[in-house]
Amino acid sequence: MFRKDIFLRFSATALALCAFSAHAAPLQATQYADFDRYALALSWQTGFCQSMHDRDRNEPDECRLQKESQNKTDFLTVHGLWPSLPKSIASRGVDDRRWMRFGCATRPIPNMPEAKASRKCAAAETGLSFEAAAKLNSVMPGAGGESCLERYEYAKHGVCFGFDPDAYFGTMVRMNQEVKGSALGKFLANNYGKTVSRRDFDEAVAKSWGKASVKAVKLTCNNNPAYLTEMQISLNAATINAPLTAASFAPQPHPGNCGKQFVIDKVGY
Repeated sequence: MFRKDIFLRFSATALALCAFSAHAAPLQATQYADFDRYALALSWQTGFCQSMHDRDRNEPDECRLQKESQNKTDFLTVHGLWPSLPKSIASRGVDDRRWMRFGCATRPIPNMPEAKASRKCAAAETGLSFEAAAKLNSVMPGAGGESCLERYEYAKHGVCFGFDPDAYFGTMVRMNQEVKGSALGKFLANNYGKTVSRRDFDEAVAKSWGKASVKAVKLTCNNNPAYLTEMQISLNAATINAPLTAASFAPQPHPGNCGKQFVIDKVGY
């Protein structure tokens, strides 16, 4: 049978390459705008898929159908962009833990419909334009199809801020490409399938955006020996619409769980 989702994936990639130079509209919150940071979550896709396999989870199509790529930075993919706790919501008794768990469904406010990780496709459509969806599909393997990651991310982290969907996801696409093109992106590609040290990883971050940016990066690893599955980069909200520079980064308290050494995982189990 003809696989619509696979056709869209290839079509999306082609369109993204042709149209990427078009700038997305600025990302602006129209409500609950009194927050100071975003967390840009980028997955190392092969590691994410390996973690699903190791934990005996049902592997999504993007993992079952994963193939090698000549350009190894293709495996640095978009997970999401998460605003920090707004002051106006914190003033209603909400703490960071509850905010990160429920996002836009947090009570008493914003109190929007809760998006369930186990039922992502039950979340509302995002309203993305065709062009924006094509760009997103090229860097977020879980978008569309039967995974619906973009619906879940927008419902949990975007809709209550009144973000324009094209601007919200377009910002993720832009920053993902910037990271791929940086010294950090080259480090990941050059060490594909190899064990690296956190020290060398941090040096690549510092080479990209300065020493202070190292403290903005939290890494998540799985298993023993550890392999990279995700990085969360803390960014100043005030600079979100500008190219990544030293001024973009905000320190966060925990460097993650990857330890002194970890593997930049490759395709296959």
